[in-house]
Amino acid sequence: MTDLTHATATQSEDNAALGALFSDIAKNGIFAALILVFLWFGGMKFTAYEAGAIRGLVENSPFLGWLYTFLSEGAVSKLIGLTELTIAGLLATRFFAPKFAVYGALGAIATFLVTFSFFFSTPGVFIPDTGVLAISVIPGQFLLKDIVLLFASVFALGNALSATSK
Repeated sequence: MTDLTHATATQSEDNAALGALFSDIAKNGIFAALILVFLWFGGMKFTAYEAGAIRGLVENSPFLGWLYTFLSEGAVSKLIGLTELTIAGLLATRFFAPKFAVYGALGAIATFLVTFSFFFSTPGVFIPDTGVLAISVIPGQFLLKDIVLLFASVFALGNALSATSK
């Protein structure tokens, strides 16, 4: 084997090892980030501040707006918070009981599909008369992040499903 061939093979092996390392870091980071998001957002739903802050998003939703017809603002927020905390707990099982993390990832996907739908149901997302398709900072750009979180949740589902077969 020539020195150039050996160097190329060594570089390929090093790249593969680095790629595997970064993939593991990303996998663990995505799970940790999703857990943190659901813990923090879920915990905040038990505060009056958050209950009031989400009302405009939730009450305009065709999926959730009906909850206000029989539950108070605080009760709706706490119900959503309990759901988010449950999802966080299920996602956290990924490393010791991945079949439960599958349910957490499915819950995360459902959550971000619903919250991304707020992008289209909440007044004030799109800025009229700008000549371009522009969105507001709040709520538009705030809601746009849910696309990334949705696909992080899809990744989490695939990863948890793979882990159940091992």
